[in-house]
Amino acid sequence: MNYKISVDSQQIDLEIPHNPVEIIKPKVVAIFDQEKLIRESLHNPIDSPGLQTFLQDKMNILIIVNDGSRNTPTQIVISVIYDKIKNKNFKFIVALGTHRQPTKIDFNRIFGKYYREFKDRIICHDSQNDEMTYFGKTSYGTPVRINSEVTKADGVIIISSVEPHYFAGFTGGRKSFLPGIAAFESIEKNHSLALRNDAKILKLEGNPVHEDMREAAEMITTETYCILTVLDTNDQVFYSTSGNIHSTLKAASKKVIELFAPEVKEKADIVIAINQSPLNRNLYQSQKGLENCKSILRKNGIFILVSSCDEGIGNNAFYELMASSELPEMVFQKVERNYKLGYHKTVKFVSFMQKNKLWMVSEIENDVLEDIFIRNFSSLQEAVNEAIMLKGKDAKVIIIQNAGITVPQITN
Repeated sequence: MNYKISVDSQQIDLEIPHNPVEIIKPKVVAIFDQEKLIRESLHNPIDSPGLQTFLQDKMNILIIVNDGSRNTPTQIVISVIYDKIKNKNFKFIVALGTHRQPTKIDFNRIFGKYYREFKDRIICHDSQNDEMTYFGKTSYGTPVRINSEVTKADGVIIISSVEPHYFAGFTGGRKSFLPGIAAFESIEKNHSLALRNDAKILKLEGNPVHEDMREAAEMITTETYCILTVLDTNDQVFYSTSGNIHSTLKAASKKVIELFAPEVKEKADIVIAINQSPLNRNLYQSQKGLENCKSILRKNGIFILVSSCDEGIGNNAFYELMASSELPEMVFQKVERNYKLGYHKTVKFVSFMQKNKLWMVSEIENDVLEDIFIRNFSSLQEAVNEAIMLKGKDAKVIIIQNAGITVPQITN
């Protein structure tokens, strides 16, 4: 049977002759007026005064926005709050965490028509070189060093979006501070908590990474107002909430589960997970598609991750660790001896590959992936043909069309 599959915004044909096939997609929702939704959330803030009240006595405002690795509709939010901030003294800081500096394309993608007007007010966070302010240590031992622009402001506005996150539970809110505008050492310590069993996707309560981030956000004394959005599969605003940084995340996370956690009755022998932009840029980001969808694969199954990775590996600490290990099992010993940022990703890769096969369809060179125990294919059809040859014509196949934000849940 022929299936139409969306890969990199293009429709491709995929032939799967006899196997039972299930296609998983996030929930389809009605199209809403995006600006209206955001404006309504500003009129109905959660556990907070309204934005107008928040801004009344503010003389120096810092607006934290996401980088290009998220599809956050920053420019739409700016258009809604523009009249409220235009006569204020404000600047933007791009919450890069440890990501690369934005390109001009990234800036235009984030700020849209406002980039030219505001480009002299835009700062890009540098976790290694910017001036940081120390706020103390969390109960998990994370030193909270945050960009000093926060202490220079008397009000902070966070513009962010909420999606599933494979070890923080969800993106959004408190992540704008840590890792968004935190020092490298703070980020590295926080991310080391991803090695713990309770650092899981769609989980907040009891999740050490989330709780550590929350503690860090609570140490920051500058008054903060949060504007969060949840996007549908077409990157349109489906839900918006504003107000308290923690209450808004809790409300938005419920909508994320409603939209992006479809139920699946049984596991599959072959899972085809397709990453869409921007989570298909490099291997570091692409791994989220694996983490989101691996729970629906049977043991000894084949996971085919489709992700172009036109920027290559990305943050390569995890890659270097895997490539330097003759056997996957050697990775755990090295991580235990000396954790570095990105090593949590290595552990999750290796833990999966001890029980299953991981294949990719990407632009990365075959030998580069072979060095980390991943087999690469030039086409999805080629990978599927071989997987079916290995698993048989009765093997169940599940296709996830947007693996970067879809978290299928087994009902049984």
